[in-house]
Amino acid sequence: MSQALQNLINLIHLEKIEEGIYRGQSEDLGFPQVFGGQVIGQALYAAKQTVTDDRMLNSFHSYFLRPGDSHKPIVYDVEILRDGKSFSARRVSAIQNGKPIFYMTASFQTPEESFEHQCSMPEVPPPEELASQQEIAKNIFHLLPSKLKDAFSVLPPLEVKPIKFYSPFNKSPEEPVRYVWFRSNGKMPEDPFIHHCLLGYASDLNFLPTSLQPHGIGFMEKDIQIATIDHSMWYHRPFKMDDWLLYSIESPSASGARGFVRGHIYTREGVLIASAVQEGVIRKRK
Repeated sequence: MSQALQNLINLIHLEKIEEGIYRGQSEDLGFPQVFGGQVIGQALYAAKQTVTDDRMLNSFHSYFLRPGDSHKPIVYDVEILRDGKSFSARRVSAIQNGKPIFYMTASFQTPEESFEHQCSMPEVPPPEELASQQEIAKNIFHLLPSKLKDAFSVLPPLEVKPIKFYSPFNKSPEEPVRYVWFRSNGKMPEDPFIHHCLLGYASDLNFLPTSLQPHGIGFMEKDIQIATIDHSMWYHRPFKMDDWLLYSIESPSASGARGFVRGHIYTREGVLIASAVQEGVIRKRK
């Protein structure tokens, strides 16, 4: 396991303050606020601490209320909504400076067999034929803020290989779709729930910027504001984060200063393991 991956797993693990209340540290990735994937992963970890081991995460729905401060810890308050025969529901509040910055409702289910079908995985080149995001970033390294330069200068916790690279300083319109291979940068622990938390973290990467592609705008342009409003995800089937996964993303709509994106995540064998949707603010700053 790489040190970067170990650091990310450590970040997702929370300190228990008292029953149902946990504290997590934040990481500074060079963005103006806490990375949304971090808050998702930590909130999922907090919720799971109150659920029996036989129940697995099947979905979550979340709202980002305020920007988080990446230099301060976050407190997670878990409320037990229901424990039924098959499902358990939890509500998690993420708090900084005495105010909620994020809410999540998560559902956990006892595994069972039933009907099955799924959509097919798109035909794309395998990851072995593609350059990593780290390698591609060298072409725009001189344009990046210093914090992002630091992030791209070291081995990342996730290995990311886009089918096509879309510059964050993009100036040409593109179709609102993107395909990205990703996996953990090293062997993961066996606990499947840590894989679930890391997938929640990874699901926020390369997502909302897809809604800017038809407009020839990159998310790192100085006059662009981009921020997640809500993010939901459904876990369909077992998977491992240390195997290659394909994130198939599309943006069917943008209007009212909001971009909408949805994605499916597949194993390289074509098994659909998760789906995600997100809406966020996309606008030019006034």
